[in-house]
Amino acid sequence: MSASASRPRLIETTTPPVPRWQLIGGFLVIYIVWGSTYLAIKWGVQTIPPFFMGAVRFLVAGSALYGFSRWRGAPAPTRREWRDAAIVGMLLLFVGNGAVSWASQRVNSGLTSVLVATVPLWLVLCEAWQGKRPRAMQVVGVLIGLVGVGLLVLPASGTPAGRSAAVDPVGAAVLAVGSLSWTVGSLYSRSSRQAKPASLAISMQMLTGGVLLTLLSGSMGEFARVHPSNITLTSTLSLLYLITFGSLIGFSTYMWLLKVASPAAVGTYAYVNPLVAVLLGVALGGERLPKLAWVAMTVIVGGVALVSLVDARRRPAAA
Repeated sequence: MSASASRPRLIETTTPPVPRWQLIGGFLVIYIVWGSTYLAIKWGVQTIPPFFMGAVRFLVAGSALYGFSRWRGAPAPTRREWRDAAIVGMLLLFVGNGAVSWASQRVNSGLTSVLVATVPLWLVLCEAWQGKRPRAMQVVGVLIGLVGVGLLVLPASGTPAGRSAAVDPVGAAVLAVGSLSWTVGSLYSRSSRQAKPASLAISMQMLTGGVLLTLLSGSMGEFARVHPSNITLTSTLSLLYLITFGSLIGFSTYMWLLKVASPAAVGTYAYVNPLVAVLLGVALGGERLPKLAWVAMTVIVGGVALVSLVDARRRPAAA
């Protein structure tokens, strides 16, 4: 819940007060559940093509949520609401999540979460492009984060050529594009015209994202590579987990928090998710990070935390 500096805006949008226990529960979901989805995606794409997996994930979750919302009496969405939902779904799910699914074939789950955690850094750059002058410490935080990314993708001395970077450069570049798209989509969602209730709007975003991923999957020839006999039980359970916890619970909670809590508070998931993802990747996924990756991860998360904390001081939040 925003403090006095933001209350007039909340009153104008007639957003009712949110109980503290709901806020705490919401933050725990995006902290822990979203942190665990990186390993689930890693397991899923082992035997399921990445874009096909994303398409199934969002079409199933979106259809279930859309049907439930309409059954509960939600009115039919307007063309404007479908348009805005399509834009958000394209930026967040088609590009943002699609990039994570594809890059998970080349980057381990812990480092994927670290690179996705650069979203607050992109947020500062996007706001600067819009004419909002960043504070000096935010600029420092962005520079620190970029140094950390550089440590991951730049060659390290004394190692064989082609095996020197702590993370695959192509995978890192795709994740950077996905993080930028997620940032733009999150900013747009706060000012877009969305259907009511929120569950209906979220389902529309999932459906449009799922349709776009289906088209991309088909154009990439993934349909021909999908054979039930080749899909392992681990990948199947991972997909079910992503549909239920990653999409129906996690994504819905994230979009809800963007409406009821300050962006600075919601943005703190960016430096909690990597901790959860790295620990799960090491404990359950058998992942091992080189020493340079641990250093780079610390630098990136430090830069993200600095940017988020400066923004939180600008817009204090009780959450």
